[in-house]
Amino acid sequence: MTDDVVIIQGEQTEFAVPTGVFAETVTSVEHYTDRLFKFRISRPASFRFRSGEFVMIGLPNADKPVYRAYSIASPSWDEEIEFFSIKVDDGPLTEHLQKIQVGDTVLMRKKSTGTLVNDALLPGKRVYMFSTGTGIAPFASLIRDPDTYEKFDEVILTHTCREVSELTYGKELVAQIMDDPLVGELARGRLRHYCSITRGDYEFKGRITDLMRSGKLFSDLDVPPINPDEDRGMICGSMAMLNDTKAALEGFGLVEGANNKPATFVVERAFVD
Repeated sequence: MTDDVVIIQGEQTEFAVPTGVFAETVTSVEHYTDRLFKFRISRPASFRFRSGEFVMIGLPNADKPVYRAYSIASPSWDEEIEFFSIKVDDGPLTEHLQKIQVGDTVLMRKKSTGTLVNDALLPGKRVYMFSTGTGIAPFASLIRDPDTYEKFDEVILTHTCREVSELTYGKELVAQIMDDPLVGELARGRLRHYCSITRGDYEFKGRITDLMRSGKLFSDLDVPPINPDEDRGMICGSMAMLNDTKAALEGFGLVEGANNKPATFVVERAFVD
């Protein structure tokens, strides 16, 4: 849509879309738990982004809408835009966002950015994508992008949550990828999904940094410990997780990179509310 007055379908209300913002339609919503849901919106024909980037989104529910950074969970080739979100009852945005339905309007700023992109990493044999909670979203984009498999021989996605039910989004996604006509053949035998929880009973338990420190992560995956000659890392999660995982990778000799200076690991520091 354009930067003109947009009529919300089914209502008589009109609102002006600010310059630099798209007004897009919700095409699907799926709730996983009382804390997590995903939704998809229409994709503007002119919108371009790199898999792994984030964008600012909001709702047309105020004169000055609240915008928050959300990683785009769909790959750059997808005809729609997917997001994976937490629910916060008193969150300035998510209090309302969690109630959206198909046909509603979501505002999305036109510029995407972020450090969790393949271009910010030096070539390597293996890439680790470390995530907690909704931090899996940018990796949901990257593991569906053929470019990821062109750059790395092996892709290891780790996802740590509090409870088993919170792992569902990632498990369903990886299962679907294996049968995907575009990337399925590339991903089979090369994409590995390592899940752990911090509460309750499960095959793999504990924070990913503890599993790295003990060596259990590497023995479970039957790979050597991380080394800067072969391994690359990407990190997305809570601030505490970012700091701890960053320190762990630096302990293995990896160096933080950026878009203008590719190196051996990158960190995303943009968060939803």
